[in-house]
Amino acid sequence: MAKLKLGKYRYYKNILVKVVGVGKHSESLEDVVIYEKLEDFGGFKKGSLWVRPLRMFKEKVLVNGKKIPRFKFVEE
Repeated sequence: MAKLKLGKYRYYKNILVKVVGVGKHSESLEDVVIYEKLEDFGGFKKGSLWVRPLRMFKEKVLVNGKKIPRFKFVEE
């Protein structure tokens, strides 16, 4: 299974999340990141759990013509 540092990350849309683990998709066996929202945002409540493919979690996104991490590590 893939490794990812656990702790707080800042989503590029300025939302704080906490990575609680890395798991596997039950059908595809793709690595997924399990994270918790640490603040309310756009109808999504603080404390809700989310998953995202690891490859997508680690990729860079284009913002104002500049490539930046989708999620940036903040602290453990």
